Amino acid sequence: MLDECLRLNATFCMPHQAVTDALLDRRAGIIRDLDTYTQLIRERGMVPGLSSHMPEAVVYADRQNADVETYIQIYNPIGFLCQVETDWVAKVINDTPKPIMCIKPLAAGRVLPTTGLSFVYNSIKPNDIVCIGTLSTYEAEDDIRISREILSQPAATQRELDFSRSKLGLV
Repeated sequence: MLDECLRLNATFCMPHQAVTDALLDRRAGIIRDLDTYTQLIRERGMVPGLSSHMPEAVVYADRQNADVETYIQIYNPIGFLCQVETDWVAKVINDTPKPIMCIKPLAAGRVLPTTGLSFVYNSIKPNDIVCIGTLSTYEAEDDIRISREILSQPAATQRELDFSRSKLGLV
């Protein structure tokens, strides 16, 4: 698969959650064999990153100083496909110095653009990006217009997070 990415002139190679999350070991707090994969990606001249549905992947990769430049993480206001509460996903996104591509900000159409985009843009870092799937040029233009409006306003303030045993892997 890595050779196919190279053949297609990929700049970045970010193994998808089917690979990344399968290697995540919550008991040990690591992503097993990650260095092997990132080395193979670098050998092909691509930039390694990780795509995950598990926010622990970001925390563990950062802790083990993994050779990754960026992450993909699900993030939206209703927690659609998020594995922990959204305030904890926000903490993970904001605690890593690396940029994160936030996907599914509209929860696969379950949230209106103004709600989803306001939530995400007002709780991520300046170097993070938001990726939205659209079905038409009209939808893309509307999402861009809404994004520009939101980004022209000041950001909201943060509050202290509630803590439970299930968050232990995130701190």
